[in-house]
Amino acid sequence: MGTTSTAAARTHPRAALGGMRIAFLMPGAPREHPVWSPVAQHLARRGATVEMRFVEHSLTGIAPVGLQHDLYVVKATSGLGLSLAGALHAAGAALFNPYPVVALCRDKVQTTQALAAAGVPVPETWVTEDRERLRPLLQGGPIVVKPSRGSRGIGVQVVGDEAGLELLAPDDGLLFVQRHHAPDGDGLDHKLYCIDGEVFGVRRVWPSRTWEDKLGRPFEPDEELREIARRCASAIGTTTFGFDVVYSGGRPYVVDVSGLPGFKGVPFAERCLAAAIEAAARRVRDGGRSVEALSR
Repeated sequence: MGTTSTAAARTHPRAALGGMRIAFLMPGAPREHPVWSPVAQHLARRGATVEMRFVEHSLTGIAPVGLQHDLYVVKATSGLGLSLAGALHAAGAALFNPYPVVALCRDKVQTTQALAAAGVPVPETWVTEDRERLRPLLQGGPIVVKPSRGSRGIGVQVVGDEAGLELLAPDDGLLFVQRHHAPDGDGLDHKLYCIDGEVFGVRRVWPSRTWEDKLGRPFEPDEELREIARRCASAIGTTTFGFDVVYSGGRPYVVDVSGLPGFKGVPFAERCLAAAIEAAARRVRDGGRSVEALSR
């Protein structure tokens, strides 16, 4: 199912994950990942056989899909990775981040609707295929136009006037639009990360140009942010994910959600992620393969 590197440990009779097979479906070219490679190595030391599968750099047979692993971790959440996650889900595979969550978080229209229904503070949001419909919105101030299935801030455009509207590059004809809220203070992004229900915060400059920029500065989320995290988890159906918050006029707005982010800058992220995946693998070993069983 992909170009593969394997990490395996000598299994001890008491090894916690002895005999378990775990696959990471990774995006991009084969490489060492600063967060996910150490996670795989930790799981291997716990007795699992772990494969890092770079699905975009291989020829993959899909008829039928063979379930070669006990648990799959889907980091490649677009393109081929998303399609393979769906095929694995249909074939009854156990996924650490369930396919319905992966698919939901790739669709900004559905995600925003789910967040708003759960009481998460989101900007005013519209969607249209006719840019002429956006002209009246500019009377209320600048707007942000995003690819409806984008990620990592790629293709995000702030439009403040009609001249900017003419320069828009539509995403397959679909325009996903939110009210722009200028950030308070130093303008740093507030990145929130949840790992098995535990909430971490990182403040980061955007766009990030250096490794230090990407690591950002950790901060302790307050109770307001923790409550927003709980509402996000309820809305999308998982306890391991990430979301972005902009503070504007002293109010928080959730402007993006990621089903399985990179967790860069999160203290002890590798250890926490490995523990969460190990717990899911144990539940698989004990017979729990459903979305509900793995998300508890």
